[in-house]
Amino acid sequence: MDIVSVIGARPQFVKAAVVSRALRQNGIKEVILHSGQHYDAAMSRVFFEQLEIPAPEINFEAGSGMHGEQTAVILTKTEQYLASLPQKPAFLLVYGDTNSTLAAALAASKLHIKIIHVEAGLRSFNREMPEEINRVLTDHLSSLLFCSSDTGEKQLAKEGITEGVHVTGDVMYDAVRLFSSQVKSSSSSSDFDDENYWLFTLHRPANTDNEARISQILDALKQSGKNILWPVHPRIKNKMAELNLPDRIRCIQPLPYLEMLGKLSSCSGVLTDSGGLQKEAYWCKKQCITLREETEWTETLSGGWNTLVGADKNNILGALSKKPSTEWVPIYGDGFSSQHIADIILKQLGR
Repeated sequence: MDIVSVIGARPQFVKAAVVSRALRQNGIKEVILHSGQHYDAAMSRVFFEQLEIPAPEINFEAGSGMHGEQTAVILTKTEQYLASLPQKPAFLLVYGDTNSTLAAALAASKLHIKIIHVEAGLRSFNREMPEEINRVLTDHLSSLLFCSSDTGEKQLAKEGITEGVHVTGDVMYDAVRLFSSQVKSSSSSSDFDDENYWLFTLHRPANTDNEARISQILDALKQSGKNILWPVHPRIKNKMAELNLPDRIRCIQPLPYLEMLGKLSSCSGVLTDSGGLQKEAYWCKKQCITLREETEWTETLSGGWNTLVGADKNNILGALSKKPSTEWVPIYGDGFSSQHIADIILKQLGR
């Protein structure tokens, strides 16, 4: 095989859907390993089915747990798999900044297998975020680093990484471009009669594990007068009974990718602490309010298309009363980043 790709979380499934397709179309032999970091059917299996991602060679079933525990399981099982192969792959490919990303990169580096990092060079400059640790360490282990924008390339240069760096654009833009025509509608009793609603997601432990932050965020949504559609992440579903939500805040199960794109295309705007949804909101020309104090996607902040509010109630209410002040312009590539990545890998393979 040419490449072993390790994926394990919802955003990585979306990225793999377009990158694996480009690799196959260019004759690059790839095997996919599923870490099992996201294991719920709504967060995992349905993505493989909807987006036609090749079935994984193996699922490590790492599950949830403390960061060290989860990382150790994935590292150990990735190393065991790679060591069992009769011949080393040319590359191990990882995406983004999850525990799966770092664990797989560590395993490959110990076995002297070159690492490809898709979404390299991102920085929030908040070392309290586990994702920041994962992305920094993975970048410094990698041989091929694919950046979503010039910002990532410049950041890597500041850290002394200049070899193997390529600005290809963002592969999630490819997914939005490719799958928008396949958007599926999913209606339920929780849906609003019209399209005047905001799409809301919350999943980062900094928010979901902090009662004061959850309270501030939900107080703002209750006082906003806005209709809110909330696909509830498994991390917070056990707290829902005690939240005392009004009818205007309607909760639904996590959505498959195509259904999520459908809700995104018809909503008024987005409130989220997700990284990927900030970009998807921008590409769908929707205003985004980010429930964090920082973002690695700094380009989306231009013109008020994305606003950082943290968990401050007044900041959230203030952002909800504003609109973007500039015209929409495309960012993060041309929507064909996966093909650019495949072309570069082909050259590296000597083809």
